[in-house]
Amino acid sequence: MNASPATATDWARIRADFPLLAREVHGKPLIYLDSANTAQKPASVIASVDDFYRWHNANVSRAVHTLGTEATDAYEGARRKLAAFFNVRADELVLCSGTTFALNLVAYSWALPRLQPGDAIVLTRMEHHANIVPWQLVAERTGATIKVADINAAGELDLDALYALLTPDVKLLSLTHVSNVLGTVNPVREICREARKRGIVTAIDGSQAAPHRPVDIAAIGCDFYAFTGHKMCGPTGTGALWARREHLAAMPPFIGGGEMIKEVRFEGTVFNDPPHKFEAGTPNIAGFVGLGAAVDYLSSLGMHNAEAREQELLRHATEELDKVEGLRIFGRAAEKAAVISFLVEGAHAHDLATLLDLEGVAIRSGHHCAHPLMHHFGVPATCRASFAFYNTHEEVEAFVAALRKVRRLLA
Repeated sequence: MNASPATATDWARIRADFPLLAREVHGKPLIYLDSANTAQKPASVIASVDDFYRWHNANVSRAVHTLGTEATDAYEGARRKLAAFFNVRADELVLCSGTTFALNLVAYSWALPRLQPGDAIVLTRMEHHANIVPWQLVAERTGATIKVADINAAGELDLDALYALLTPDVKLLSLTHVSNVLGTVNPVREICREARKRGIVTAIDGSQAAPHRPVDIAAIGCDFYAFTGHKMCGPTGTGALWARREHLAAMPPFIGGGEMIKEVRFEGTVFNDPPHKFEAGTPNIAGFVGLGAAVDYLSSLGMHNAEAREQELLRHATEELDKVEGLRIFGRAAEKAAVISFLVEGAHAHDLATLLDLEGVAIRSGHHCAHPLMHHFGVPATCRASFAFYNTHEEVEAFVAALRKVRRLLA
């Protein structure tokens, strides 16, 4: 099994690192176009999880025996790898189950103790439910309100309108780096700079950016950045929240238990230092070992190479889909990730996805955890084809051919 890609341009060799991509579905070669949902795993990641359970399995930060030391070293090693990958300090990374947990941590540990009636939170029309619902829950409990920044016809943020919303009552701006539906890449560095001028704290949902483009959190200049491991070719149930050190120091713990303490007495508890005070209980150790291996893999590949490859596939797929009669693409941002949401006239999204599956093509259909965006476009659901560097131009051609075939069946 390959520990890393041979070269950044040998895409056939790189694709061979992903065992699942060799399987068939309904007797046809699998064409996996759902990487925005979850990425496939290279053999090195699978092997690292297997190796941990076979030879090193123990709990972390509790035992002084050899296995305990090995497990702790591997777990903290993953934290250090992630920190280097995103250009941040390791002691500013809270390891958790993913973006949803990370944003809830910000909501309950940072926002809930601070917000009050008259305060406001700004979100955008293109947010995932994970970056909407926690803020709604906090707003209900604090009396704060939520403002929504809208998008233009291309699916891009109207920046002038966004900045006009950033009035003195706004305490937090939370937005996605890359839309999971439209593929729009938001200019988060510029946006965070404008928010900072106004004294507004910023939180970025990096779920769809981290797997597909170089991300330098320090350069973005946000206060919080959340990402999910399983979209980065790592195991499910992994991810992290990066936060400025001063925020972590001031925030109370979100969940209490073991590991996040220095001393517990019935009279009171002394909490551990950040980031450990936010990591109660036994973590997904093997998962983070796997995520560390995924970071090694992506680093060896080079995120600039991954992004360039995916942009090629995006251009090819967009050109071919534009030739399909009656097909509408949602989101045509000037800067866009390799995500294409679409509908075909006269066909329901779920019907299209079901019939494409019979052709071996895996796409997603539904609201994509973005109900407000669906309402904006006046549709209940869309189909979404999302590409990763391990996809091929041949798969693009086969996908469009299969789409034409099922479209005829539904006509």
